[in-house]
Amino acid sequence: MGCGTKTEPRAKWPVRVSTAIAEVSQPDQEDGRRSYVGVVEENEAVAVSFTTMGSVRRVLVSEGQAVARGQLLAELDDTQARNLLDGARASVAQAEDALVRYGQLHEKGSMTDAQWVEVQSKVAKARSQLAVAEKNLADCRLVAPVAGIVGRRAVSAGETVMPSQPVVTILDISSVKVRFSVPEADMASITPQTSTCIAVEAIQYETHGGRIEKGVQADALTHTYDVRVRVNNKDKTLLPGMVAKVQMGFDGKTAFSLPLTAVQRRADGSLFVWTIAADSTAHRIPVSIGSTLGNRVEILSGLAVGQRVVCEGFQKLSEGTKVIY
Repeated sequence: MGCGTKTEPRAKWPVRVSTAIAEVSQPDQEDGRRSYVGVVEENEAVAVSFTTMGSVRRVLVSEGQAVARGQLLAELDDTQARNLLDGARASVAQAEDALVRYGQLHEKGSMTDAQWVEVQSKVAKARSQLAVAEKNLADCRLVAPVAGIVGRRAVSAGETVMPSQPVVTILDISSVKVRFSVPEADMASITPQTSTCIAVEAIQYETHGGRIEKGVQADALTHTYDVRVRVNNKDKTLLPGMVAKVQMGFDGKTAFSLPLTAVQRRADGSLFVWTIAADSTAHRIPVSIGSTLGNRVEILSGLAVGQRVVCEGFQKLSEGTKVIY
């Protein structure tokens, strides 16, 4: 042995250790913090209302009904609006007739320019009032601005509604969001591209989630953040309010959960675990860790499925030490 060379002493006899097998964390295991319970939300909700006050004559849709864009949803009593429209049409007819008659007088010089301008102004005013009356009549009909399903019907026939008072709420569920709460310790491990699996037990439905939206404001009591996962829902299978189970696989990396005692730290701060080879010898393997839950820690990289890891008895180990377990 050369001067200045120092090697770790190897145990003469096999060292007895306790081990665990590296397995992918399952969402339903105690250590599987990647399993959350959430609720399905609509992609967008549109509250539809009349722009004028009136008495509701009929509501043509019910809750849960699918509606198309432009479909008639409800109507107001339009008796007064029709009367005003008839009066406006009569005024336009009268003003246009006067325009023709006075036009002849103006051409003959029997009417001053000022009087002729006044006649023209009356025609323009009558036409403007007609446009307003037509708009008021049209406003008695409430049509769907978007396609979706009726989430809530707030009024019934016979009720008086005010402008901007919601009559029905239309939900866009062509895609939905699953909202769930995540502990603050887990937030750093979640990215917009984190892989997710969404399961709704009530309808025996399972699918992969899409892009993730992370909340930025924590709940003051629970210290959790709202996270939303987009889910394609073209067949309208998922409905708002359904309870969903969300399983997360952070960034597509294979994660293993091991007891905290399995992870050791070198003097330089790097982390490693002792693994057991097929010939029952111990070897250091560098690893990177994720979050902890209780007495366990998530291993993000460095291990493979089926590797045996030392959890207890590593104090006497050196590279290549024979072990029994």
